[in-house]
This record gives sequence, structure tokens and C-alpha cells, in this order.
Amino acid sequence: MKDWIQVGIIEDDPHIREMVADYLNQQPRIKCSVLGDSVEHFFEIITPQTTLHVLIQDIGLPGKSGLEAISLVKQRFPEVDILMFSIYDDADRVFKAFCAGASGYLLKNTRLDEIQKAVVNIYEGQAAMSPSIAKMVIDYFRPTPTNAPLTEKENMVVQLLTDGLSYKMVADRMQISMNTVRSHIRNVYKKLHIHSKAELISKKLKGEI
Repeated sequence: MKDWIQVGIIEDDPHIREMVADYLNQQPRIKCSVLGDSVEHFFEIITPQTTLHVLIQDIGLPGKSGLEAISLVKQRFPEVDILMFSIYDDADRVFKAFCAGASGYLLKNTRLDEIQKAVVNIYEGQAAMSPSIAKMVIDYFRPTPTNAPLTEKENMVVQLLTDGLSYKMVADRMQISMNTVRSHIRNVYKKLHIHSKAELISKKLKGEI
């Protein structure tokens, strides 16, 4: 028989927390016994004997956020796979989670059987992402089309944003209106197939723009 997969959950909604835990505990190979309603509570209830393979973790938590907790959990459980479980599907939070060390990302509208499948997959070293999150990640790493070069002003906006200027400061520096700045940014996003300032700056720093 294969080893048990020891699962923990950090989720402040008691209904969601108990529902997911109860379902997982009915599945073969899975034991879900570490249930915290916050990061702080999680660290209070674990002991030196606690074994944890997969941690299902919300982002919007009271006290420390789920994003802040990733590195803290990894310090205590270096081998744990952290599966983010969130209502948020914006690129900024998704990529911050993966960069911090998360191994997967599910949205809270995920069916219980899909959560169970994700737990097993992530434990076995496979991908664990909601379809829309997976598409976002694939789009992020897809090469930028070469037939849509940025204009001189668009490149200037990108550089100024990368330098840390706000939209208003960019408008002042370029002596254009805020609406024009936003228009340039929309065009840049469309050409580069991205959806956030974080993605834009990342591409610039990687030398992809």
C-alpha cells in the first residue's frame, strides 16, 4: 500500500475548511488533520511530531497573508508542497505565490474531487493548477510575437514604469495626459499578451522587451 498523504489546511472560512477536510478524509491515502484558521493558529497547533506533505492555504487570511506565510511554512517544513486555494486569479498574486515557493494554485470554485486530484498530483510531483491559472502561466512564458513592436513612446512608458514611476509621474515626465498614459499601457499589454504591471516589469527586467 502506498504511503498516506498528510494534508493540512489554513482557511479562515470554517465551512470551507471543514468541507474540504471532511471530503479529503474520506478519500484513499489522504489524512487531513492539521486545520488552522490563520497562519498564526497553524503554527500554534503543529508540534515537532507533525508530518505534512501538502498544505492547502488561502491567501486572504486574518493576520499574516497566505503569501507571507509561504516562506515561514517552508522554513518549518522544507519538503511541503503548498497548494494555494484562493478567490484571487489576478496575475500579480498568482506569480507572487509561485515565486515565493508555492507548488500549485487552485481557485475556490474548484470541485471537491478536483481538489483531491490536485493533492495527489502535487504529492506525486505533477502540476496542480486551475485551468485559468494554467493558461495564465502558459501565456506568461509564451514568446512575444515579433510582428507587434512597441512604439518609441510605448517603450518610454515601459522604461519609466520599470524605474518605479507612478502613472501620474510618467504623464508629467512625458508631458502627456493620464488618459494617454493608460492608452499606451493598454496597447503594450495587448501587444505583449500580458495583464498586469508586474508582468510588464518582469518582461522588461528579463530583457524580453
